[in-house]
Amino acid sequence: MPRHRPRRLDYIQGIGVDKMGSLADAASGQDYLRLENLDVDIPPDPEALVHSEQAVRQDENNSYLPFTGQVHLRDIAAEHVSRLSGVQYDGQRNCTISAGGLSGILNVLLATVEEGDEVIMTDPTYRGLINRVLLAGGVPRYVPFTFQPGGNWKLDQEALKSAVTSKATAMLLMSPSMPSGGYLDEQDWKLVSELCISNDLLLINDTAMERLLFDNRPVINPAGLPGMAERTITVGSSAKELRMIGWRVGWIVGPEDVMKDVAAVSMANVVVPVGIAQEAVAIALELSWGTKSISKLGSNSSMSESMVEYVAELQARRDVIISELSELPVGVPAGGWSLLLRVSDFGIDGNEASKRLLKQGVCATSMDGWGGADAGKYIRFVFSNEPRDRLKGLGAKVREALDIS
Repeated sequence: MPRHRPRRLDYIQGIGVDKMGSLADAASGQDYLRLENLDVDIPPDPEALVHSEQAVRQDENNSYLPFTGQVHLRDIAAEHVSRLSGVQYDGQRNCTISAGGLSGILNVLLATVEEGDEVIMTDPTYRGLINRVLLAGGVPRYVPFTFQPGGNWKLDQEALKSAVTSKATAMLLMSPSMPSGGYLDEQDWKLVSELCISNDLLLINDTAMERLLFDNRPVINPAGLPGMAERTITVGSSAKELRMIGWRVGWIVGPEDVMKDVAAVSMANVVVPVGIAQEAVAIALELSWGTKSISKLGSNSSMSESMVEYVAELQARRDVIISELSELPVGVPAGGWSLLLRVSDFGIDGNEASKRLLKQGVCATSMDGWGGADAGKYIRFVFSNEPRDRLKGLGAKVREALDIS
């Protein structure tokens, strides 16, 4: 007799990436263009790699303690968020280390959201974030990102205002957003802050790609806006900005009173990442900073020369794909690792487009389930893991898959 399935799993949905990746991995002799998964072919900082190798043999890293993360990493992460926001955080009072950014997001949700509470998110958005809201008992409430073909994604501000109901407890936002690369500008964040303050909402800011911005856009950390420091929790990660995906290290920085509950949940959940990863991430995070001080709303001077070069390479890859897909309904990402093509304009959904593209040697993921009802209209192309020379020619393969000339 089958066991009863817990209710919390009723709406949990796969992200599709694993299925596409498995199909590509299993195909012998087929050189797929791997645009399905958020991996990166640009290696981490060499000093971080050297330290990781050394840390395996250091006894102090073979420990559970401290339960909230190694002291140096907590200090560096708190300083990192302080530099970007203008808010003074302390590593011991305001920071907890998590086993990756998504683990940190789940810990924050479990510490702050009651069952049935609404959590405001952009649409489309990463399915992994949606799943974590659902696991915590929250109810996602979506606010559209929209675009005109060939233009940037824009937040629907009127929809954001309408999304705030008496059941809303928090906003879970990301800029640049995944998977679209949508960017919240100064006016967007101003509206977010006004709504959070007037409705007593918590802001959970997923900063996994915070500095991966294109076309000289400024970093804007909303914790520095008036009245937001006491209601903003910043969750960061080593994966995207530091190219340390397999290290599984994240950080949570916020007001001391909330962080006590976050720390309690963290210790009841995964506790912290493996010891051998934490100091390497601290070194990489510190090396990623620029030498200049930055303003309250941030700037690209918060990045080292190597970070600037890394972002420039991502932007160049984006530009290749935008050129390849010219005159197709693509939303131009303002940052991040991926972009979306709206395939519903050609009478198919993302799942069908994914199947057709696979026949053309392109591995890409449907956005079905990555937001509201419209998410399935899109296919995602990740440009962080394929060099520019391999991205050239993508346009012809996409047009063949869509049966257009």
